[in-house]
Amino acid sequence: MTETITSRPVRPAPAPPALGGPGLFTVLLGAALPLIDFFIVNVALPTMGADLAASEAVLELVVAGYGVAYAVLLVLGGRLGDLFGRRRLFLGGMAAFGLTSLACGLAPDAWSLVAARVAQGASSAAMLPQVLATIQATTTGPRRAKAMGLYGATAGLSMVAGQVLGGVLVAADLAGTGWRAVFLVNVPVVLAGLPLAARTVPETRSPRPEPVDVPGTLLLAGALLALLLPLTEGRAAGWPLWTWLSLAAFGPVAAAFWAVERRADRAGRTPLVPPSLFALVSLRRGLLLILPFSIGFSGFMFVVAVALQRGAGLGPVAAGLALAPLAVVFFLVSLAGPRLVARYGTRVVPAGAVLQGVGLGLMILAAWRYWPDLGVVELFPGAVVCGAGQALQLPVIFRVVLSEVEPARAGVGSGVMITTQQSALALGVATLGTLFLSLTPATGMRDALLTTLLVQLGAVALTGLLGLRLPRRIG
Repeated sequence: MTETITSRPVRPAPAPPALGGPGLFTVLLGAALPLIDFFIVNVALPTMGADLAASEAVLELVVAGYGVAYAVLLVLGGRLGDLFGRRRLFLGGMAAFGLTSLACGLAPDAWSLVAARVAQGASSAAMLPQVLATIQATTTGPRRAKAMGLYGATAGLSMVAGQVLGGVLVAADLAGTGWRAVFLVNVPVVLAGLPLAARTVPETRSPRPEPVDVPGTLLLAGALLALLLPLTEGRAAGWPLWTWLSLAAFGPVAAAFWAVERRADRAGRTPLVPPSLFALVSLRRGLLLILPFSIGFSGFMFVVAVALQRGAGLGPVAAGLALAPLAVVFFLVSLAGPRLVARYGTRVVPAGAVLQGVGLGLMILAAWRYWPDLGVVELFPGAVVCGAGQALQLPVIFRVVLSEVEPARAGVGSGVMITTQQSALALGVATLGTLFLSLTPATGMRDALLTTLLVQLGAVALTGLLGLRLPRRIG
């Protein structure tokens, strides 16, 4: 008798849920909100200061409190999404962002506003890492390339549009709200976005979630605080002793963080920032490009906003609209990014740096020739070329960084990338902003602006050179 043995069919692993068009729109909306809010206050600061009787140091804390809290907690936000579910963290972060925006808009005094901004930065850190992690986990191939291109376009457009929108809202003085409208506008957007996100964003999480790395989290927070707080507050506070002690502590705390993470990695645990992640060449080299690009971008936006209002005498709307051509061109050119990358690879990054440098040069020339009569017309040629160059860099750099990160590490990978970007954005305001404001009393605002823009031109050149070292092709 012959016995027939039938093997049980192997059940294939379930495919990850797909991210549809409405879901992609919703997560991109969530990505736009925190970036808009980092820049939206730039043109509103003078009105805030007058209304709340706030000193320059306190006003800088309105910007720095948000940026530092955001940067410090981003990697933790990515890890919590891997652990508890990315849609859950996205929804919770968006709801908290709406509540803290309401608290900012209703703040009765300057210190209440600073506290609300810190809480708003923390809620952003819970929401934003889930966007890229969800895209990584739910898309592949051309769909992922398109989604990442749209994310890069959204990020760049949000950073410029925030400044334009801030000027329009302050000048419109809707129902007498003045500067408060730049925060209150988030509330209806969040109320509309939450039910849409609940219906359209698929739930994903890491298949092997690890508990939170408490020592690593505390040391990373300590290192970033030690670096960013004194740089953002030092000039306005007169560089007291604590700023120098904090800067001196940055190196040892950062070294301790790295040692703790390496020990956890070697022991088989999953640290907050796995050092093995940096074995990926694309991630390592892409992060290196994000630093000079983001430092230059945020410093440029802050300095131009201050120069146009205080030096050129423009109102908030005119100051914001002066950069509107940059935003429009950035968005349009970034849509062509995936096709250009498919044809030319990552060589579009150094090409974009050359274009950005030419645009920045045109803006420097306009400031030198026409100061203080600067506006949309004088800055238009440089803004258009600059926006095209930036659009060829930022979306591609984001794709490069995450191109080799496996879906199980999507949360931590996106957290590391956004932390690098956000820290660089805060550093840009701190370093280029401090340079500009320090030079102004001695040289005058025009020469201070020209010097600062020339320094940024150096950062653009560095980005172009580093772009030549990127892997030629990305997935």
